[in-house]
Amino acid sequence: MAFFSEKTYTGDLFFHFLCIMNDNSATIERHPWPPFIPEGARYLFLGTFPPKPERWSMPFFYPNKINDFWRIMGLIFMNDRDAFWMAEEKKFDQQAIQRFLYRERIALWDTAMAVRRLKDNASDKFLEIVEPIDLAALLDQHPSITTVITTGEKATGIVAHQADVDIPPIGVPVDCTVGTHDITLWRMPSTSRAYPLALEKKADAYRLVFKD
Repeated sequence: MAFFSEKTYTGDLFFHFLCIMNDNSATIERHPWPPFIPEGARYLFLGTFPPKPERWSMPFFYPNKINDFWRIMGLIFMNDRDAFWMAEEKKFDQQAIQRFLYRERIALWDTAMAVRRLKDNASDKFLEIVEPIDLAALLDQHPSITTVITTGEKATGIVAHQADVDIPPIGVPVDCTVGTHDITLWRMPSTSRAYPLALEKKADAYRLVFKD
């Protein structure tokens, strides 16, 4: 069952519109770090693109201290929303996070390798994707990955396009093929605080991925 009603996806038209409206004066930003993929990874989480460095609490995925991705993981695996948060230093514990990812065989990457920011913020709505991920090539290098989870609509649109499927409802798995690889695609709610859903409800949605 879907968590939310869906609007018709117009991602390709939206991207085209942004390209027309953008005067190409904005600086192209390339992704600041490589993918994190533990040996034998089963799960691949894909966001869109990191925020600007001044918003980072660590040089790693989901670095913004007000992004709830690591709180969601803490709730699911440790029943503690602050399991990865260092309150005194006011940042996420990158070492603890990476140990957790190795243990659970969870990989992280993003769907945009290069972007232009059409406004001076971290919103996906105002990101122009200059270079998308080559997901088939990534899966060629890491064939143990069988489950791909996107953490927002724009990221889902990029993966769905490469898999030649419609964007799935939130919380509903779709079996599809990228290149020569059969995967299960899950679309999850955005972990941004701007997304209007309580943290516990987001964790309930993400928890579905790990029930197998």
